[in-house]
Amino acid sequence: MILHARQYWALTKPRIVALIVFTALIGMLMAVPAVPPLLPMIAGLAGIWLASASAAAINHLIDQRIDRVMARTAHRPLPTGQLSSRQVLMFALLLAVLSMAILLAWTNALTAVLSFAGLIGYAIVYTAWLKRATPQNIVIGGAAGAVPPVLGWTAMTGEVHAYALLLFLIVFIWTPPHFWALAIFRREDYARAMIPMLPVTHGVTYTRWHVLFYTLLLFAVTMLPWLTGMSGMFYLGGATVLGAVFIYYAVRLLNPPSERFAMVVFGYSIVYLMLLFGFLLVDHWLPGARFAVM
Repeated sequence: MILHARQYWALTKPRIVALIVFTALIGMLMAVPAVPPLLPMIAGLAGIWLASASAAAINHLIDQRIDRVMARTAHRPLPTGQLSSRQVLMFALLLAVLSMAILLAWTNALTAVLSFAGLIGYAIVYTAWLKRATPQNIVIGGAAGAVPPVLGWTAMTGEVHAYALLLFLIVFIWTPPHFWALAIFRREDYARAMIPMLPVTHGVTYTRWHVLFYTLLLFAVTMLPWLTGMSGMFYLGGATVLGAVFIYYAVRLLNPPSERFAMVVFGYSIVYLMLLFGFLLVDHWLPGARFAVM
């Protein structure tokens, strides 16, 4: 395993998992009025990271056939033969077992159960079935990727609060415009792999309009933390500006200046989510913040 450390690290999809862990951390910090207890927080983040990394490794295992024919993924450890299917499976199972053990020992059973459900949702339901079954794959399957803020919340409180579900909803609605922007740019790859992504089955123009629709819906959803009293004016200002810029990009995507503009939208969507959650946290810690869970 040491000889293949880079290949095993690549199996965890570190950039994607880093974003997942970030949203889980914000969920933890939003769940309590002050800084959470250190041990449950570190254990929770470690367990969520391990579960997400396990799901990513299983995704590599199931997708190895299509990865071989897609330019974006042909360099991965399985298509290149750097790792075997058995090695990847054992690695994924090891991460999953460690994740459950850590979450059960230092957080709570609810967080462990929800983490396992998210792992199965992404690795099996989305990757093995939805991804190949419907062009709405990313809409339905996005639920698995939206779970981490809820996991962070439950790791600190042991319950699923309504505000945790608001964080879930934001990530859930954010996922389609984020991923469809990438799919527009990589549509030839998906077509070659016979994956029914929306720009492959319904065309680029249709997908661009869906990106705009979901971006407008996302703007409305991001107003809910303010409308429900979860957050205050600081968050509202930040969410409004970030959302307006996202809408601008989505409108411009309808008639883009270049083919690569879809990747500009994709890149902004990542920055958008990180800053939006950052505004939530800063607002939560501002003096006189209206939200208190405990």
